[in-house]
Amino acid sequence: MDIKDRKDVDGLIRGIRGATQVDRDEAHHILERTQELLLEMARANDIRPEDMSSICFTMTPDLHATFPAEAARQIGWQYVPVICMRELDVPHGLPMTVRILMQAETQKSQEEIRHIYQYGAVVLREDLVKSREESQG
Repeated sequence: MDIKDRKDVDGLIRGIRGATQVDRDEAHHILERTQELLLEMARANDIRPEDMSSICFTMTPDLHATFPAEAARQIGWQYVPVICMRELDVPHGLPMTVRILMQAETQKSQEEIRHIYQYGAVVLREDLVKSREESQG
């Protein structure tokens, strides 16, 4: 069943992860990369804003220029509950990174969920990126 046709079927709430790395601590750049990531997460998983329960955003301590949740508002996701948090400052952690945890209703199994890692953040879950490339290629 296509997710868009499931009006009479309840889905499960699944977590969808994503991360992107930015080049500089500037509001416009952070929002642009965050919007790109949000849209790809939704597209890759056939998720609409009305399917989303909430979105949690984190940024590493070296980023201060803006709230990444503003990116969701700028693309028109006005009614999705969002919150921003500070990522743990762990030695050798990936710097300049925005991470997202999107909770959404879907009929997809955990194995079918596509987690999206972009730019330098690909190194956070190379196992997921490689397994997707192998299954597509």
